[in-house]
Amino acid sequence: MKRSIIKGVGRYLPKRVVTNFDLEKMMDTSDSWIRERTGISERRFADLENGETTSFMGAEAAKKALEMADMAPSDIDFIIFATLSPDYFFPGCGCPLQIHLGIPGIGAMDIRNQCTGFLYALATADQFIKTGMYKNILVIGSEVHSSGLNMTTAGRDVAVLFGDGAGAVVVSASDENNGRGLLTHHLHADGRFIKELWVEAPGARFRPHITVDMIENGKIYPTMNGRYVFKHAVTRFPEVIMEALKAANVSLEDVDIVIPHQANQRITEAVQMRLGLPKEKVFSNIHKYGNTTAASIPIAMSEALEQGLIGEGKLVCLAAFGSGFTWASTLIRW
Repeated sequence: MKRSIIKGVGRYLPKRVVTNFDLEKMMDTSDSWIRERTGISERRFADLENGETTSFMGAEAAKKALEMADMAPSDIDFIIFATLSPDYFFPGCGCPLQIHLGIPGIGAMDIRNQCTGFLYALATADQFIKTGMYKNILVIGSEVHSSGLNMTTAGRDVAVLFGDGAGAVVVSASDENNGRGLLTHHLHADGRFIKELWVEAPGARFRPHITVDMIENGKIYPTMNGRYVFKHAVTRFPEVIMEALKAANVSLEDVDIVIPHQANQRITEAVQMRLGLPKEKVFSNIHKYGNTTAASIPIAMSEALEQGLIGEGKLVCLAAFGSGFTWASTLIRW
């Protein structure tokens, strides 16, 4: 059976920086309130008017991942695109991504698992590689949240959390038996908690999918039971991390870096403390980008690689928790 390795990692962030002080001008909030509760100082907003869409940003991140892998777009034989904010209701972002990269014809699929989307996509890519169906797969997480948030006082609890961006990896088949690669994946979901973090509309359960009433009543904006999400996240993160370590027969001491989904700095700190890990072993960049959902882990991987926190032979644990509720982990020997 083939082994899957990550040959390239890339990220793309919009140029427009939106600080907490900028948000103070839009809603009744403050820099200190946001930083104390979330750890976020700024985030990026896409320039949609000039084509900075979810698929465009994903393609730009993919180009950087391909460059690191020393590969051309034509070397890719499958695309997996994780996002909750596609360019269109349908088709998914995998198809417009092909056009940005100039590789029409190969298979492309979208994964809609929100904050855990990238890990679900990575696990899927790994199975395709191991069974020999594909050799080089682009796995992308990209989000444009800024166009779907209620940027007023009524929506501030959620609006201050999110930002736009994209990350991508190239997953390739390897015959080398050196211990490198994607070691184990653990995917979970519990649909009992759908309404604790969701966007109610638009949707196919309504006829028509969207109405003026939905817009006026704010049903088109995300809502979250923050305390409930926090409570579940700080439980599920450590559980799923330990599940991965047990499956791979390694200990926490063996892990070089944990890269969690960047949901909230308070959640990251709580998970770090519950696991008893030193701060330097749990990566965080939420202060710069906010929560970029499916994009947060590959963006963080790209930065960790540049900072020398990821390197050959290092054991990396990825973990996520989010809407659904869903949670997941992946263990990688780099």
